[in-house]
Amino acid sequence: MSLSLDQLPPDRIFVGGQWRRGGGAEIESRFSADNSMNRIIKGASNQDGLDAIEAAKLAQADPAWRNMKPHERAGLLDAISRGIAGNIERIAFIQSRDTGKTLTETRALAQSAAGTFRYYASVCETADEALTVPRGDYLTFSLHEPLGVVAAITPWNSPIASDAQKIAPALAAGNAVLLKPASWSPLVALELARIMDEAGIPKGLFSVLPGSGGTIGNLLVDHPDIDKVSFTGGTATGRHIAGRAAQKLMPVSLELGGKSPSIVFEDCDPDLAIAGILFGIFSSSGQSCIAGSRLFVQRSLYPGFVDRLVEATRKLVVGHPFSARTQVAPLVHPDHRRSVEEWVATARKEGGEVLTGGARPDDPALREGAYYNPTIIAGLANDSETCRQEIFGPVLAVMPFDDEDEVVALANDNAYGLACGIWSRDFQKSWRVGRAIRAGTVWVNTYKQFSISTPFGGDGESGIGREKGRDGMRACMRQKSLYQDMSGAPHPWARWPTDQEPSPDTGK
Repeated sequence: MSLSLDQLPPDRIFVGGQWRRGGGAEIESRFSADNSMNRIIKGASNQDGLDAIEAAKLAQADPAWRNMKPHERAGLLDAISRGIAGNIERIAFIQSRDTGKTLTETRALAQSAAGTFRYYASVCETADEALTVPRGDYLTFSLHEPLGVVAAITPWNSPIASDAQKIAPALAAGNAVLLKPASWSPLVALELARIMDEAGIPKGLFSVLPGSGGTIGNLLVDHPDIDKVSFTGGTATGRHIAGRAAQKLMPVSLELGGKSPSIVFEDCDPDLAIAGILFGIFSSSGQSCIAGSRLFVQRSLYPGFVDRLVEATRKLVVGHPFSARTQVAPLVHPDHRRSVEEWVATARKEGGEVLTGGARPDDPALREGAYYNPTIIAGLANDSETCRQEIFGPVLAVMPFDDEDEVVALANDNAYGLACGIWSRDFQKSWRVGRAIRAGTVWVNTYKQFSISTPFGGDGESGIGREKGRDGMRACMRQKSLYQDMSGAPHPWARWPTDQEPSPDTGK
């Protein structure tokens, strides 16, 4: 397929199953490889949001959707999956233009989204309810029903995969979904709306509302007809959402930030460890909540291992997102690069030694883009601000440790608890350490590998709740218990139909 700007979505948003020009502020989408303009679109206004909520409420309550058999909903999800799979190159191009990611990565993200819809089609069709054990003359059932209208608020760093991870289980559960994409990356969500519309999703059941958090985000969180918010993004915003949701007693799913540790023991396979560490921190240009941004290396291995890691990092190819050779693409926006640069300056003030990187590339061909070299910093304490706060860029802090107990304490000495990587040939030690680490996901001798069938989420300031897996659909449902009498007899407490008083002599 020929890649051109003509493939980018036009200046329209998707409200209640209809395409229209938004009534909100303008949103600029720029290509961070050279800062050129992709599209200027009018975002959603407060009225657009209200219209979408009303349409969603009506569509979700429509018996045609609410009473649709699970295998029929599964057919719709499968059609969406096939629609995504048939547009991989187009989606990848749009997302690369929108986020600066390499085409290699955005193709993988699009394929992941197709797989997510396909997986939840199967979950939808095979999710059984429970006939529980009765304790009387009745049958007892445990049933699950849709919540109603679910708001999905997604980040800019991997929108198509994050979108699918929230939309697919919510639809499989029978809900309506309102999607608010990040303002830096609105285009791929609009492309997904086109695909879902063509797949035959009922009108009103899905909307895409690009816009600011202050307008659209707050509307979705506060509106009484929103029954759940699923949010992926920064911890500060997650706290804000949780506080507002608490006033409504509304369930939330919050997948927030991370400062994930990687632990290298002296008995590791060094080649395996170096390859995994590079991928864990520098793929996606470090713009990943699960990035392995704190590296602990056992002291006996530390000098030689770090030297090899620095050498391998210098060989990474920083370049244009459309080049097949590129491993590290530009950051999403010049403003975000400035934030990363400020963090590296802070690290230097805290006594950190930049072993490699710490600057923009020298290549004149990259001058106009938001590029930043992969950076490794030594000499920092684990309690430094650089090691405690999420940088969300290609910056790795490396520190030595002596023994297992020490490294577990160091790894857990952080407010975040999202992920961890362990590198060791000793299975029992890896298992022991993996169980001791406070994190939602632990990888052993690998990193950033995912399965839609396996739950994902964090602890502490990394969020609450889990997404993915079979329980990901149940998280978008409310549970109901149903009792069916089997005796046919009136309840004895009512003393009906005889209304006879008990005998004073016998008590009968």
